[in-house]
Amino acid sequence: ESLNIEFAKSVTPIEIKKALQNSEGCKVIDEKSNGGYATPVDAEGKNDTFISRIRTDKSNKNSINLWIVSDNLLRGAALNAVEIAETYYNRNR
Repeated sequence: ESLNIEFAKSVTPIEIKKALQNSEGCKVIDEKSNGGYATPVDAEGKNDTFISRIRTDKSNKNSINLWIVSDNLLRGAALNAVEIAETYYNRNR
């Protein structure tokens, strides 16, 4: 997926990269070189979500562009729903 996220304030790709590197289930592969980004082959058979090409959106100073891949057979809506429910439950005990 190519994703564009608009924030309430200006953010940098470095800030986003650091936040995602410290997030469970996320794997950042973002080198500005050939092969320095995630492909569907990287995600095959893995539960992690791979994030690449973290770039500033030149048309909006508060936006960031990302390239995201995952194994959709493993990371489908059902698994995401279960993980969201588990997080909600654990935070509200």
